[in-house]
Amino acid sequence: MFIRRTTEYFLYAHKMQTINHHHLLRPSTTLLRPLTANLLTPPQSTMSISSQEENPQQSLSQTLTYHNQTKHSFTNYAKAPRGLDWSNQPNPFRRYISAPLRRLLHPPPNSDDDSPPLYNSLFNSLPNPKPISISTISEFFHNSLALSAWKSTGFSTWSLRVNPSSGNLHPTESYIISPPIESISDSGFVAHYAPKEHSLEIRTQIPSGFFPNFFPNGSFLIGFSSIFWREAWKYGERAFRYCNHDVGHAIGAVAMAAAGMGWDVKLLDGLGHDELKKLMGLDNDFEIPSRLVKGKLNSIEFEHPDCLILVFPNGIAEFDVNYENLSIAISEFSKLDWKGEPNSLSKEHVCWDIIYRTCEAVKKPLTLDAKFIVNPFVKSVNCNEDSHVNITLRELVRKRRSAVDMDGVTSMERDTFYRILLRCLPSGFQDKQKRQLGLPFRAMDWDSEVHCVLFVHRVVGLPKGLYFLVRNEEHFDDLKKSTRSDFKWEKPEGCPSELPLYELGRADCMELSKHLSCHQDIASDGCFSLGMVAHFEPTLRNKGVWMYPRLFWETGVLGQLLYLEAHAVGVSATGIGCFFDNPVHGVLGLTGSNYQSLYHFTVGGPVVDKRIMSLPAYPGPGVDA
Repeated sequence: MFIRRTTEYFLYAHKMQTINHHHLLRPSTTLLRPLTANLLTPPQSTMSISSQEENPQQSLSQTLTYHNQTKHSFTNYAKAPRGLDWSNQPNPFRRYISAPLRRLLHPPPNSDDDSPPLYNSLFNSLPNPKPISISTISEFFHNSLALSAWKSTGFSTWSLRVNPSSGNLHPTESYIISPPIESISDSGFVAHYAPKEHSLEIRTQIPSGFFPNFFPNGSFLIGFSSIFWREAWKYGERAFRYCNHDVGHAIGAVAMAAAGMGWDVKLLDGLGHDELKKLMGLDNDFEIPSRLVKGKLNSIEFEHPDCLILVFPNGIAEFDVNYENLSIAISEFSKLDWKGEPNSLSKEHVCWDIIYRTCEAVKKPLTLDAKFIVNPFVKSVNCNEDSHVNITLRELVRKRRSAVDMDGVTSMERDTFYRILLRCLPSGFQDKQKRQLGLPFRAMDWDSEVHCVLFVHRVVGLPKGLYFLVRNEEHFDDLKKSTRSDFKWEKPEGCPSELPLYELGRADCMELSKHLSCHQDIASDGCFSLGMVAHFEPTLRNKGVWMYPRLFWETGVLGQLLYLEAHAVGVSATGIGCFFDNPVHGVLGLTGSNYQSLYHFTVGGPVVDKRIMSLPAYPGPGVDA
């Protein structure tokens, strides 16, 4: 009854709203208010992104201001460009001009002697680790961050990648920091990965003792950075959210590709912003304007260092990382001979100043007492193995696509639905869900803070309605207390005992889910859709405001798994960044900011546009998309 009344209210609100605008699959691409006048003249007051004083309370206030200011509502969307300036669309490929280029290999056809592992097998145990070589590093990038296809229609040609991105804008750049690899570098090195060329751009060589002093034999590092301008060009102020979604997707992609090589992964989250900046050779001394500015702002194309991942052989004995000594060693990287200058991405820019104030507020400091804990591999709970196709990891990750439309017809069996959700559990085959121990969540070193509210549309054997997946069971009592009092909170029929899934209420939620996701049919035309609800302000207060981007990373990792699971059972999926934040909370009865919806997703049968031609990823067209 409560869902029917809520749906009727939202449909009425939709009819009464004064805004009538169609939105693309992800977030809003159009600002409903014109840009501020006099944007061509930079303001007098600026502050450096590298010189603000640290103030925890002020940082929290800035972060909460950003989050609330960038919410969509029925009557007002977050600020974004009034229209897309196609002449200034950012180049999707960063290159470091004059840096030495080392071509990576393309995987040979599968052979009986060296066949890639099956996707499903990785959730039970990891294969024996392979040694680092140009062949294994090439396959690692090929299965995680490389191009997956080119698409063409009419006069337009564009590329797709293994790691998804909102609007296919790809703000995430990646780096490898590695010991010597034959045919790549005779010494340890830092390199930028160029996906279009499937190559490494050698930025600098590093001291020979760096890896032996800090990490196990057979280890290397992967670093991620974000170019906010690439995302803000289309999405305006909400872009900071989407950049961090994309970082999460990239973490998930790397975790899965590494697993296929017998490698484990873990964020080196004791390091801070300054250490990551030096390690990747990034210059982000950007002057933040005091208001929105438009013009030629080349420095806005800087890369913000996000995170660093240690990739190491699976099954290695427990080891620790001395962050104090590691930080001292990294401080010397600024003295190295760095090669290559970043290419220009656009002729003109718009600076959405709140993005840069917020990225400054959530910078993580160095944490000297942080513990690097490698948890034993925990397999995932299995349910109905027959629902998943026997497909190799390589085939699956490279055929992953974001559906543009769902057919509104395809249904899913209940056991298949449960199987997908079992894979979404952070702790794997454990009595209680809390720690992130299973694949690919084990890359993150904090307890799970993200849950799922599910709108079930077409799951055979399961009533249509609203359901809730509790991914950290310590939050269960608080969730029940914080949500509507008339929710049932009952386990649905046939639900595995290990799956903390609860039925909240029965109703046809198709129209409701559609209108909550910015009136997009794709949210109602699939088998199910969901919103990822994070334990929000208490996490920022108790763990640190730098957890703000990490909450989005966790949603991105979860989204990456949902993509793979959907394709493994023969359907498709799509991440949805455009949703009405507080109306979602209203459906659940949530007030305040203890819990916030950060990302939406939909899973179902895709509609394939046959007008679009698909071309091989490599070799691609000779010009940039």
